Amino acid sequence: MHGRRWIMADGTVARPSRGHRTICLPISEDSNAHTVDDPAAFRLLLDEAFRATPELFPPGFARGYELKDERTSAKRGLPIRRIRLRDGAAYSVRPSFLMPYMTARVADVEGPLFLRTFGVPFWELASVFGRNPLFWYRLTCGLGRSSIVVTTVRRARLPEHLLADENHQTIDGEKVYLATTVGGGCVLDVELAASAGAAALTDAYGVFQAEARDVEPEYTPRTVSVDCWTATHQAWLTLFPLVVLLRCFLHGWLNIRSRGKLSETLRELSQRVWEAYHAPSRRSFAQRLRRLREWARRQAMSAWLQEQVEKLCGRSKEYARADSHPHGRRTSNMLDRMMRGMNRYFDRGQHLHSSPAACRLHGRAWALLANYAPWHPAVARANAGW
Repeated sequence: MHGRRWIMADGTVARPSRGHRTICLPISEDSNAHTVDDPAAFRLLLDEAFRATPELFPPGFARGYELKDERTSAKRGLPIRRIRLRDGAAYSVRPSFLMPYMTARVADVEGPLFLRTFGVPFWELASVFGRNPLFWYRLTCGLGRSSIVVTTVRRARLPEHLLADENHQTIDGEKVYLATTVGGGCVLDVELAASAGAAALTDAYGVFQAEARDVEPEYTPRTVSVDCWTATHQAWLTLFPLVVLLRCFLHGWLNIRSRGKLSETLRELSQRVWEAYHAPSRRSFAQRLRRLREWARRQAMSAWLQEQVEKLCGRSKEYARADSHPHGRRTSNMLDRMMRGMNRYFDRGQHLHSSPAACRLHGRAWALLANYAPWHPAVARANAGW
């Protein structure tokens, strides 16, 4: 480092990032035009916005600020006000009708980003809406710079019961993993992990921990529903030592079904497995699994199918933990619904490409697109009780 500059390995000079120094406020284009050149009106707008939505402002804003100067966006040709806080930090105030980094007007890209939720290729967006495919790719990935947790649940309580799993993807043919955290029907984090080892997954899920504690400093989930991958268990217990890990019952059944599709006993086996799942008490659950094991041993099953039934029945105590947490997720249904959309999204784009940093942003951008995708009108009416 030399002064305020960084000397890179190749001899080039780079300045350190100033971090996020933009305040985005819900300001219409008309309001912006009437207030941006009037210091008194602009200060009144800021004060009213702070009283209504203080979470949109940096921590030191309440101690006071001053209007710093006015700049004109070279990309959009619009004036942008800047303010300086008492600690000396300067922030640009961006109206919400502009995308981050002034890349476009929201009204111009709302439709294409909606289509990206369904995996419409970038070249198709360019052919219909203009620009070029790289513009739409960069615009989409740019969404991933935002905190997923803060953007999604800033003014709501974080869910106490989570689900987590790794989605297998490739970057130019090399296998990677998207560590995905889901809760409350939303994707709370998607983070790139180069391997499925405990250290890599701890780093990946640690991003969720950091973002969650930015909203609730003492946040610790009560339960996390996971599959049988040991590294996933180790990662969550490292980050949240008091969390209760609930083993997903659905994964146990899927292992049985995959080995027994051609078995004549599959129908009755399926019925007995789910009867055990719906047992009214912990004691009844354990008893039904014992009866399932005894019944399976008397059947003419393949060795592989018998092995999976034995594994399911042998995990009775692990599955029964959910009885002490009635709101915990005993199956991964909520996570699977989100991951099916993730698979479709990346499959249509031939998985991930470019640098790991760009792929990380792309995965996080998908999470925000999925969280804010509107419901089908018929579903929305049904949910509203219309």
